[in-house]
Amino acid sequence: MGKFRDFFTPQRMGFHFVMAIIITIVLAIVCMILLKSYTRHGREVDMPNFVGQNSNALIDTLLPSDYIVVITDEVYDKSMEPGTIIKQNPEAGEKVKKGRKVYLTVATSEPPTVIMPELRDVSQRQAEIMLGALGLELEGVILKPSPYENAVLEQLHNGRAIAAGTQIKMGDKITLVVGRDISELPLGADSTQTEN
Repeated sequence: MGKFRDFFTPQRMGFHFVMAIIITIVLAIVCMILLKSYTRHGREVDMPNFVGQNSNALIDTLLPSDYIVVITDEVYDKSMEPGTIIKQNPEAGEKVKKGRKVYLTVATSEPPTVIMPELRDVSQRQAEIMLGALGLELEGVILKPSPYENAVLEQLHNGRAIAAGTQIKMGDKITLVVGRDISELPLGADSTQTEN
């Protein structure tokens, strides 16, 4: 028994070893309590639905303690008011903690620019697909006598020829001049005809 008592006297190694273990355990418990409090463990709420709201009004009314709003992307959508929230991340209904960042995609009033493709010498159908993929609209088709049946001979923007590589706005209208077999065009008709 005396040896056991001697082992735990402050001058012995055993005393320091046991004290180190006790201090480590106490520090670990304190750290876990502080971490739980700092991360607000267990205080999760349902993410509100911000889609359809005006982003400026939302930013003005939300407190940073609720959510931090970050606009990450702007998308042109002519059917929506500029500033309207189109998408959010995290989505509505997800369990989140208060004060977290919410990433928003909002509608913009200004359509983005696109590069006019080269449509000459491709078929009318292929040209229409290419226009649609870029968000450009087909305004009309002008038929011209040509040995190159159904091939695009020219591309027009606002009534004038437009070169491939020109920057134009998404949603702009393009007219195609398309070749037709001369025998298929009505006799005595003008050399050009519009097809809608």
